[in-house]
Amino acid sequence: MARWMLLDLDGTLVDSVPDLASALNRALACQGLAPLSAAEVQGFVGDGVRPLVERGFAARGGVADAAVLAAFMDDYSAHAAVDTRPYPGVAEGLEHLRRDGWTLAVCTNKPEVPARSLLATLGLSGFFAAVGGGDSFPARKPDPAHPLATLSAMGGHVERCVMVGDHHNDILAAAGAGLASVFVRWGYGVDVAGASASVAQFNELPDVAERLMPACFQTDP
Repeated sequence: MARWMLLDLDGTLVDSVPDLASALNRALACQGLAPLSAAEVQGFVGDGVRPLVERGFAARGGVADAAVLAAFMDDYSAHAAVDTRPYPGVAEGLEHLRRDGWTLAVCTNKPEVPARSLLATLGLSGFFAAVGGGDSFPARKPDPAHPLATLSAMGGHVERCVMVGDHHNDILAAAGAGLASVFVRWGYGVDVAGASASVAQFNELPDVAERLMPACFQTDP
């Protein structure tokens, strides 16, 4: 029986903080502002590019105007996969899910173009039937319209869909959309109430997601 899964990108599939921090620090340096540590930048990730850059500049007493945001996007888009890597077991886990009959999509607040470029560079794009970026639709997470629009783009159904992410935005969006959710504990967020389940390693995801499906939709043994 067909099943669908929406996966967050940053902090769930890939550790992108190194390249986000590098691009943000280059933007800060252009304005004569001090750099941020990777740990500081990690705390700003999850709500999309504009909040990331605005928070970074505010932390150093600066203001990120439209020109700064545009320059950051140009820089980051060109250098999004220098040090960014998939988390351990991601490629193998995605293959396992696909083999088990899951149709997969990315649902991320990262803009769609750099998200697709990053997935392609890391050799992951072939796993996904759709990519719902932060600028793909009028809404983005935690608005449930974002995962619902991504699910629609992949031809999926709410009652047979699981949403996976590391951030409270993922869990809130899933709850609002009526989706089961899995919180991943290796990412940038902190464990939050409301997730249907959680996993500590990517290789746990196929079995956990399977258990969240109604019995009539589970794979026959």
